[in-house]
Amino acid sequence: MKHRRIPRRRAAVAVAGVAAFVAAGATFQSANASEPDQTPAARALSAPAAGKLASTLLKDLGTGSTAGAYYDAGSGHLVVNVLDRTAARTVERAGAKARVVENTLAELDGARAKLTKDATVPGTSWATDPVTDKVVVTADRTVSQAAWTKLSGVVEGLGGKAELKRSKGRFKPFVAGGDAITGSGGRCSLGFNVVKGGQPYFLTAGHCTAAISTWSDADGTVIGSNERSSFPGDDFGLVKYTAPVDHPSAVDLYDGSTQTITAAGEATVGEKVTRSGSTTHVHTGTVTGLNATVNYSEGTVGGLIQTDVCAEPGDSGGSLFDGDTALGLTSGGSGDCTSGGETFFQPVTEALSATGAEIG
Repeated sequence: MKHRRIPRRRAAVAVAGVAAFVAAGATFQSANASEPDQTPAARALSAPAAGKLASTLLKDLGTGSTAGAYYDAGSGHLVVNVLDRTAARTVERAGAKARVVENTLAELDGARAKLTKDATVPGTSWATDPVTDKVVVTADRTVSQAAWTKLSGVVEGLGGKAELKRSKGRFKPFVAGGDAITGSGGRCSLGFNVVKGGQPYFLTAGHCTAAISTWSDADGTVIGSNERSSFPGDDFGLVKYTAPVDHPSAVDLYDGSTQTITAAGEATVGEKVTRSGSTTHVHTGTVTGLNATVNYSEGTVGGLIQTDVCAEPGDSGGSLFDGDTALGLTSGGSGDCTSGGETFFQPVTEALSATGAEIG
């Protein structure tokens, strides 16, 4: 799948949920049933084109008239959640489908704020889901019955704006893209090689650089030292190469080949993605949410990409990508590559913007 490119040194505005097909999506019909339907037919789009159109429409309509958008992978249509006929006409004229929903983005953002204030419990996460038009709250197996009762009360107080579910795993940063990098505090994975000021660096997880300051490769050769670390809040770290080693803009596929990385992009809900890490190597899956908040026992991290791609300790910092486009850095999750579970990723565009680095 070809990806919309993100200009270097700039992070694009994240699409508020472009996801898989939902049969319940419906277009508005002509107000006069006796007249021929004049509603323009929705155009079939690629996922990147749908993401670009969604960004434009959501910006133009504003958070008070919409509740995100998602991608119908079966038909290639972009479906935009709207609240009124005027917004529906704007959506349909642009070549997308309009779907009637109850909750606006502003209301869902308010629900997220309420959760942050009253339900920040270690072992929980939440993300806005444009398919259900709700904020989906997840509690892992470590959340006690008392905490579950508290969460249930907060979610019930939000009415139809949120739903609560239980995960069988435990949310944790995966400490123990690619190749293994080690230090005195353990092992993580290199995410993406980048360039800053003409010099070579690499990105990995911030919870890795928070624990380890000097890095070696799998052979024990010291290759770099931290320049910047951000965790919690965000989960990225920038490491400067201190040794003359090869640093291609590529991801190890663990089959004797690599995937060249030429650009950074924003993830799209419903997008098929690939993860590479030093523990479990290469696995694939689907983006299931954006702007996710995870309450690790070590602290809260927000703005994450949520997926069903498996990962395990040591995969932290590793690469999430789609073809030649970098998407994220492995943060943590609730499962493993036997039982599955949710895995969260730091968006790489945010890390690049914050550090002043670029894919190189």
